[in-house]
Order: sequence, then structure tokens, then C-alpha cells
Amino acid sequence: MSTPVLDMRGIVKLYGTKPVLRGVDVAVQKHTVVALIGASGSGKSTLLKTANLLERINDGQIFLSGTDISDPKVEADAVRARIGVVFQHYNLFPHLSVLDNVTLALRKVHGVDKATAAQRGLGLLDRIGLAENARAFPDRLSGGQQQRVAIARAVATDPELLLLDEITSALDPQLVGEVLDLVTELKTAGSTILMATHEIGFARRVADRVVFLKDGVVVEEGPPSQVLDAPQHEDTRDFLSRVMR
Repeated sequence: MSTPVLDMRGIVKLYGTKPVLRGVDVAVQKHTVVALIGASGSGKSTLLKTANLLERINDGQIFLSGTDISDPKVEADAVRARIGVVFQHYNLFPHLSVLDNVTLALRKVHGVDKATAAQRGLGLLDRIGLAENARAFPDRLSGGQQQRVAIARAVATDPELLLLDEITSALDPQLVGEVLDLVTELKTAGSTILMATHEIGFARRVADRVVFLKDGVVVEEGPPSQVLDAPQHEDTRDFLSRVMR
């Protein structure tokens, strides 16, 4: 097996004295999609934040393409420049145009000149069907369109790893499909993705592996056909029976 793009070993995270992650192991191989499922408070979002060093772990190790990024001496901003992140709420800059939102990291973090960044950004916007909105401001777009722009911004720098945190949870139901279709395209194009999701049907179709978290512990993991269709653990069966009613 090749070196995983992301390898999280024994991750422990405390908020004060409260354990949120209790020895979590997750690995994401190149060009694969790993879906984190579990109830609210299970630790999914916190795990993603530790992967991007937005939250520092209390114990364990995190490796990005073989490099220990949990070492306190590692420069967090340099790590984040290698990772794309999309949150529940689009987090677009309201004072910047759609194109400027998409190209901001290219220009400011990666030093790409404005013309080259604009060309890349327009290509991405065309790919997601929003080229005509390049000069518009985010408040002129629907929620689904804004989330697609946020995804385009995250992949504009061609990151080694893409972290998606419940990216459809803030959307009206009729807008969910267009965002999930874009994630499917990214998988087909070879992106490496770790995503927290409550869209179980989507995880079944797109994920290579599914990880079920409960109370900060990995209860069960494996291919979707096993975890979602033939779960071995009672907690997994109970969770799925509630969310798939």
C-alpha cells in the first residue's frame, strides 16, 4: 500500500477536560474518498479541523503525504496551503466578486500572477456553470451556487487533500443535488477527499470507505457495502436505522 495522503493515528482532542476525539485512526489514500458519518457531536467536524491544524491535537500524530504535520514546529499556514477546505457555511468574502473569491488563495498564498489566476478561476467557474457570475458578488447567488463557488475556491490551488465538512447541511433540499454532483465530478477527476456528511445515500455511491464515529471513537469502518448495507456493530445499525427512516 502506498503512503496515504492523510494518515491520522491515535488522535486525541480535549476541550478543557472533555474528550471529543479518543484515539481516532483514519487514513485516506490518494485518489480516494473517505466519508465520516455519525450523529452531531460524534467528532466529525473536530477531526476535520485537526487535519487542517485549525485545532491542535492533545495526543497522536497526523501525517500529510508522509510528513508529520502534528509536530509543533511545523508551520501551520504552509500545511494549510496544501489542503483545500469547504465548510458548512460557504464563508465567501462578501466584498469580493465570485472570481476574486475563487482566485484569492492562488494570488495571495501561492503567488500566482493575477492574469494566470483569473484564467484558472474562469475555467473553474465555467466548469461549474457559473462563468456568467464571475463579476457578481456572493449575495447575488443562491446557496447552492455559493457552495459550488466555495468548492471551486478550495480546488483552485490543486490541493493534495480536500476536506468537506457537511457541505450540504445549510442548503435547501432542492439545492443539495447540484453540490453533490460537483463532488462526484471531483472524485471522478481524481481528487483525494475526506468528508463529513449526513447524506448516507451519497456516501454509498461516492465513498471508497466509510468511517462511523460515535462519541469520538471509530466504531466501524470499511467499504460502503459493508458499513452501510451490512453493518457489524449494533451502534452502527442503530444509527443507520434512525437516519434512513
